[in-house]
Amino acid sequence: MSTIEQTCARLRELRLTTMAQAYELQTEQPKLQEHSFDERLALLVEAEVSGRENRKLSRLVQVAALPDKAAFEEIDNRPSRGLDKSLLSTLSTCGWIRRQQNLIVVGPTGVGKTWLACAFGHQACRLKIPVTFYRTSDLYGDIGEAVHDGSLPKLKLALSKPSLLILDDFGIGEMSASAAQVLLDVVDRRMRTGSLLITSQYPTEKWHSFFPDPTIADAVLDRVVHQAHRIQLKGESMRKLQGRKRLEEA
Repeated sequence: MSTIEQTCARLRELRLTTMAQAYELQTEQPKLQEHSFDERLALLVEAEVSGRENRKLSRLVQVAALPDKAAFEEIDNRPSRGLDKSLLSTLSTCGWIRRQQNLIVVGPTGVGKTWLACAFGHQACRLKIPVTFYRTSDLYGDIGEAVHDGSLPKLKLALSKPSLLILDDFGIGEMSASAAQVLLDVVDRRMRTGSLLITSQYPTEKWHSFFPDPTIADAVLDRVVHQAHRIQLKGESMRKLQGRKRLEEA
């Protein structure tokens, strides 16, 4: 075994896999031999750091379970959608998550609320911020199952742990008394540990009626709505526009 092979094997033993791959590539590029030792070492270290960051991002995105591959760079800023570019630019830094603030995105069906929520989720992952995505109706089902099989404490912890919890389509699906209580417990804990991003077809004035108990509704909404940034999406359904475009291209 050559010295290069031995070095690469040692690097892999140390779990410096990307550095080992970069070193092998260096040996195959004669021009790099003209660089100094320090310059070549710097390239190897940078490759390892970049590789680790990419792997961490992949893990965060996988755990977040975001349904759409959305990115801020692809946001449709047409005036008809009612998006405030200045507000989006400010929110894209995710400082609101670090300050344990919330974000509410409302608008009619099809205008891109879920996609925009996923864009925020991906942006948070890029900044190494843990995210979890839940369709609200699915969450209600999981809460019901957790109540019956005794795994409710585990579910509450999973909902409280990520820095950003996305609840999509709030107002869709029937909220049980147990689900309302879990929401209150999670929201109360998250006031000190993280942020919520909630999307809904309904204006916040109607959210109170979604809860079976008005007292719990008051407690949850007081904690969520009053410290939330808001985005009101407008315009024609993006699904209709995309469907029309596909028909025109066919």
